[in-house]
Amino acid sequence: MAATLSSVRGIERELASLRVAPDSSAPYQRTSVMTHIAWVPEQWVEAAEDVLAGLAERHPSRTIVLVPDPDDDGLEASVEVQCFPVGEGREICTETIRIRLGGTAATVPASVVQPLLIPDLPVFLRWRGLPPFGEDHFEGLVEVVDRLIVDSTEWPDLPASYTQLAPTFDRVVVSDIAWARTSRWRPQLASLWPGIADVRRLRVKGTAAQAHLLAGWLRARLKHSVELEHEPADRLVGVDIDGEPAPFPPGDPPLPANLLSEELDRFTRDRIYEEAARAAAA
Repeated sequence: MAATLSSVRGIERELASLRVAPDSSAPYQRTSVMTHIAWVPEQWVEAAEDVLAGLAERHPSRTIVLVPDPDDDGLEASVEVQCFPVGEGREICTETIRIRLGGTAATVPASVVQPLLIPDLPVFLRWRGLPPFGEDHFEGLVEVVDRLIVDSTEWPDLPASYTQLAPTFDRVVVSDIAWARTSRWRPQLASLWPGIADVRRLRVKGTAAQAHLLAGWLRARLKHSVELEHEPADRLVGVDIDGEPAPFPPGDPPLPANLLSEELDRFTRDRIYEEAARAAAA
């Protein structure tokens, strides 16, 4: 059973002790390629753990899972190291730090994670749910990471929330998993050019985020107004262009772990997404 820790120094000591395998006096070789921070309110914990389990072998990292608990006090943490064989005599290892942030610690998470970041490696922040734009605990974390990953499918107030997101684009590289879920459809719609050039009405059966982002993408690319009609569904299953159904794209929808894995491989700004998000809220 993992030890329960109550300070950042305690976490650092536990990491050091776990680096030595139980059957060896030699430490394992750190194979992390990034620090991955996940802000996970209680209602998202189960879903987040499922996704993290699917990432472990593909993205060896130091993962810091932050679970805010403002009604509690102090800090409660555990550390886990998992190693996976990747060939004869070789293995990769991931370090997972789970921290429940109570009281004041929940308001200053950046001060908790900064000592735990691996020097000279990129830092990603996956924020579950709608970020509290402008609030200190969110803004503080944005200042210490290289990339922010959101999923606007999880946001309740669309498309208005894209207006709140837009100022973040100039401060940190932003990825949106909802945008990634439209990746099969965008090339399919673009292949309809030039017939799609004059589209005025778009009907999307999918999530609200997918519908608004596809409409925003077309508005931004075509430089004219596109009216949106949205039919709710838990995934993107149909698009009509001025009343005519668009051909269904090939392939299957990607799994959640695959979507996050792909975003963790990206390091540059996606200007087309930024324009689509702005146009979605216009």
